[in-house]
Amino acid sequence: MKKRTKKERVEEDTLCCCEYVNGQGERSHVAACCCDCEDLDDVCDRFLKREPQKPDSFSRMAEVVTDRIRVPWLWGGARKVDLSIIPPLVLLPILLHIAALHFLLGVLVLTALPGLVLWYYYVTHRKKGRTLFFLSLALFSLAYMYYLFITVVVPHGNVGMVQLAIITLGVISTLAALIRTKKGPGVVLPNREVCHSTVTYYAHLPEKDPAINGGKHEVMLMERAGVSEPTDRELKESHRKNWCPVCKVVRPSRAGHCRICGVCVLRLDHHCVWINSCVGQANHLSFLLTLILFLLTSVYGICLVLQSVCPKQHIFTALLYCPGVYSEFSAALCFTCAWYSSIVTGGLLHLLLVQVINISYNVTEREVRIALREKTAQRAFWGLIVDTQVYSRGFWLNWSEFLSMGDKVNFASLTPADVV
Repeated sequence: MKKRTKKERVEEDTLCCCEYVNGQGERSHVAACCCDCEDLDDVCDRFLKREPQKPDSFSRMAEVVTDRIRVPWLWGGARKVDLSIIPPLVLLPILLHIAALHFLLGVLVLTALPGLVLWYYYVTHRKKGRTLFFLSLALFSLAYMYYLFITVVVPHGNVGMVQLAIITLGVISTLAALIRTKKGPGVVLPNREVCHSTVTYYAHLPEKDPAINGGKHEVMLMERAGVSEPTDRELKESHRKNWCPVCKVVRPSRAGHCRICGVCVLRLDHHCVWINSCVGQANHLSFLLTLILFLLTSVYGICLVLQSVCPKQHIFTALLYCPGVYSEFSAALCFTCAWYSSIVTGGLLHLLLVQVINISYNVTEREVRIALREKTAQRAFWGLIVDTQVYSRGFWLNWSEFLSMGDKVNFASLTPADVV
């Protein structure tokens, strides 16, 4: 009887593809997305009665809606859908089709679209929140441009099979490099060999907040654990300076804490919203490779599109002057997408240029911001070159260190991140 009861309990706890456990810990079903929604009922009731809303009414309603939007999944029940991935899937095709209707509409849309993206980036960056909007926009833009290239440009007959194979290989290589980048930047893990006590790194002092006291939390724990202070004052000051009160670890040199991801990253360069992850010691090389592959594929694809829709114009002038392109909607759509891809390519080209310069001077983007804030760096070429004169050992040695730094990370200890 006991075995049968256990088996029945396991079967009851197993979720089917349409079930999930909601935010209150209760078992629910995707078909019940509009049932028993007290927060939504309260908001609607107050709106109809013209009564003022509660301060947290809309935030609570948004949490309920976000928790109930699920996709049936075969393993582990229904999966939650991040709402930030939906706007690019809907807005990008609509805006590009509107821009293809007329030249003035194209100028308006292609001017407003980057502005909206930059505004959303400013809002999310200011709140230090994670979002899949930019990763969704990047992936869907790549997929949608490739889809139009296959369905519109190739049937015109101006693109051969070799050119199609090069574009396809470029898209696949870019996605493979992106997946490699998403495996993780290299998170700083507690080193148990140098820990004097597990209390030192894993527990808080009673009635003490580690964020307070200026980062001296670990020194006080050492004294309480009965460990003598280091005789070298510089070593103690270095540990105090590199101590992270959030992750409870002593950061190695050049590591930094990302407030968006909530972890300390080895040789932290920056948090990239386009990959929804940090760029650090373990994935910096693959991140640079992703940029290079994307730019090469994008530039080659733009050239093929312009040769197809503007065969009488030179490749360098076709993007600025293509007479009669708006007489046919399919040609106008391809021309608009070429302009959109050019804008994206220009932004990523600037990012690649900054990355190459920083690597050449052996400096990270995080170190650049700190040095500029503390006014300890030398700037040149309108701020593109920032030299902190700390880690640079010459052009060739700097690049040699960059190309080999990923081998020093223990990838077995890293937890792969999801692609989206």
